[in-house]
Amino acid sequence: MVMSHENKPVQIEHTSLQGGEEMGRRKFGLEIRPNRRALGVLNQNLGGVNPNPCGVINKRDLPGKNGIRDKSAQVPTHRPITRKYASQMTFSQQHCPEESKKPKTSANELIVWEDISLTDSEDQSGVAKDQPVPMSLEHSGFETTETNQTKEVEMEDIFEDTILDIDGCDSKDPLAVVEYIEDLYVYYKKMESSCCVLPGYMTQQFDINEKMRSILVDWLIEVHHKFELRDETLFLTINLIDRFLEKQSVVRKKLQLVGLVALLLACKYEEISVPVVDDLIFISDKAYTRNEILEMERSMLNTLQFNMSVPTAYVFMKRVLKAAQSDRKLETLSFFLIELCLVEYEMLKYPPSFMAAAATYTAQASLYGIGQWNKTCQHHTGYSEDQLLECSRMMVRFHQLAAAGKLTGVHRKYNTSKFGYASRWEPAHFLVQTPSPR
Repeated sequence: MVMSHENKPVQIEHTSLQGGEEMGRRKFGLEIRPNRRALGVLNQNLGGVNPNPCGVINKRDLPGKNGIRDKSAQVPTHRPITRKYASQMTFSQQHCPEESKKPKTSANELIVWEDISLTDSEDQSGVAKDQPVPMSLEHSGFETTETNQTKEVEMEDIFEDTILDIDGCDSKDPLAVVEYIEDLYVYYKKMESSCCVLPGYMTQQFDINEKMRSILVDWLIEVHHKFELRDETLFLTINLIDRFLEKQSVVRKKLQLVGLVALLLACKYEEISVPVVDDLIFISDKAYTRNEILEMERSMLNTLQFNMSVPTAYVFMKRVLKAAQSDRKLETLSFFLIELCLVEYEMLKYPPSFMAAAATYTAQASLYGIGQWNKTCQHHTGYSEDQLLECSRMMVRFHQLAAAGKLTGVHRKYNTSKFGYASRWEPAHFLVQTPSPR
């Protein structure tokens, strides 16, 4: 029971959407404050099983002119917000709009239905003419549903493949240097060209060849593993060997000495606990004396002008794996592939940053198939999937032949529980398969 503007009691019957005849005899009036509960119940009934969570009556829910229900009208059901779209919508889209956050309106602004009879002001269909329509009924439910669907599609397209902020989680870590990490890698990419060697430098050597270099690198990978040295040490060791051999001719019997001294210098630069000279003499089966090792150390440092700070493939590998949001499995397989490339002389034609990106892309293809190289990886590496494809195919071939032949040091290293038996994982055969002619 509420009071109309003529101070006459008006009986309000609670009706659902199925009560079309009773709804057609009601009009807008005023509600006093003590009887607001009737309006809330009415809104719940108008909402059906799933009422509007924001308490706003849609014009679509009350078909007919000026909000009067039509008997033949069907009440549309709102599309529920599924879990998939709920994760992509913002907080304001998942909850009530701003109308629900406004202060409660006064009694004069509330609207209820009152029983009336057809008068001359109504047409033959029973619809009142010049009846005011609340502002909340201006947009139909169909338009609202269509708008929500459009927003859902747009939000899905936005979040489908965007560039992620991979450094946001490390904002409180001072060692991550989030403030200038991007500038660091821009500088690394500029410097890597000056730290690379010419792909054909071996032609200047008169007593050694590419095969001897591969044997030396394969042996050093095993030594590095036995000494349990850091990954950075291995990549810097190979870089020092190639840079020295590019500028200095070496006889065959001194090639192993070059490798030992490069390992010693890399350990001094990267490691905390450095192997002593006697350890190097022991692993070389006393092929060289202490004086020969120290003399080669002086010669290598002078030839390289004491330039030990170079961006190796390991530096770029850590960044690429972070952009790829890698797990332990992807990380292990990526390092397995790039260490296979360290042995191969022909891979010197690719810069370290490119090698790191190609190794990660190949590992993704081996584990998860194609389509894993997203915009985030491309943004932080500067290489597209098409650019990496040729190098990736070479890595797949190295992976296929890793267990065969004489140079199996990398395969044996990663065929242990420490590395999760990564060398046993299937390579991405589909990348090297020749498509059948149509």
